[in-house]
Amino acid sequence: MVTVLIAGGGTGGHVFPMIAVGDAVRAAAPDARVVYVGTARGIEVRVMGERGDSLELLHVLPLRGGGLSGFVRGAARAGSVLPEARRLVERLDARVALSLGGYAGGPVSLAARSLGVPVAILEPNSVLGLSNRLLSPIVDRAYVAFPETARALRPSTVRLFGVPLRRAFARAPYAPRGGALRLLVLGGSQGALALNDVVPRAIARGRERGVEIEVVHQTGRDREAAVRSLYAELGLAGRAHVVPFIDDVAEALAAADVVIARAGASTLAELCAVGRPSILIPYPFAADNHQLRNAQSLERASAAVPIAQGDATEARLADEIARLAAAPALRARMADAAAAFGTPDAAARVAADLLELARAPRHRALRFPALGARGERVDEAQRGVVTNQAAPLGAGLGWEEAG
Repeated sequence: MVTVLIAGGGTGGHVFPMIAVGDAVRAAAPDARVVYVGTARGIEVRVMGERGDSLELLHVLPLRGGGLSGFVRGAARAGSVLPEARRLVERLDARVALSLGGYAGGPVSLAARSLGVPVAILEPNSVLGLSNRLLSPIVDRAYVAFPETARALRPSTVRLFGVPLRRAFARAPYAPRGGALRLLVLGGSQGALALNDVVPRAIARGRERGVEIEVVHQTGRDREAAVRSLYAELGLAGRAHVVPFIDDVAEALAAADVVIARAGASTLAELCAVGRPSILIPYPFAADNHQLRNAQSLERASAAVPIAQGDATEARLADEIARLAAAPALRARMADAAAAFGTPDAAARVAADLLELARAPRHRALRFPALGARGERVDEAQRGVVTNQAAPLGAGLGWEEAG
């Protein structure tokens, strides 16, 4: 039995591609064992728990988001990462490890490589995340979704496969129909406060101009009451279906004429797999501004209209909604362009390649000077704490092949 470790998590942008790859691995090799590695702070606990998946949890502290002091604290505790992660990889007898970045990806990948286990990274965005960027020198494969991402990676490792999606996502040919414009508002798995406020007001402005609109609005958990109240205040209660979370996003996309969304990689992959025009409002504080760059890639393909959050006033958004409502032929062209950008078979392709890596001979193990022969630290006082994105260990401790 082959064991495949898939590490990452946090938000839907990590969790759902992880699940897509895991499901594809099991479909291609029913005897394979898929084990996910995440943290208790991410949505993987709920989502994978409901599915009954095998999930290992690490206690992880982020390097990003806490300023310099947070980074220093994380780096200072980096010595406790490898023993915990190595014991996990050894206990599960993993044959390959895939990292999607996030809190758990770095430690698991470094530990796997130190034991000679092949390592792959998957970067869904147009800009490499910190963890994947630091891991890139030691990986066997780098699965990417955007051609521009490949420029930062060793060419021999790159596979341009796209963002893995669950099997429900498939092309749904777009045929504009008469009647009200059907809008779908997606703020990602966590919702988006900015969209929750500006979109209802923009729709109200559109209706004042004679644009008939029906909307399905995903708000994020614990935010639906306020958004539902706003639609009612604007006289749109009968036109808006407000929900905290959409379980069947593929079905919702297929029913939409236009999607208004953030520009996370998974969201874009989903709307391109189905094939729908979109108005994208990138999250302005995304790491390395990757959401803006994701949106610009779709703009270059004539599949989307990106609007910076600072420019996404209710008047500007109402103008774009009205323009698309009045141009069914334009919506159809944008839908076709989005579908041409889609890669609904990405999960199957990643899974097939991972299984090939898993069956290949192992590398020679890498030995970290601070670790003993079985991955135990000389000083174990800090044992039990795993720090996010431990790839800096490669530079801080150094590694060498074990003889």
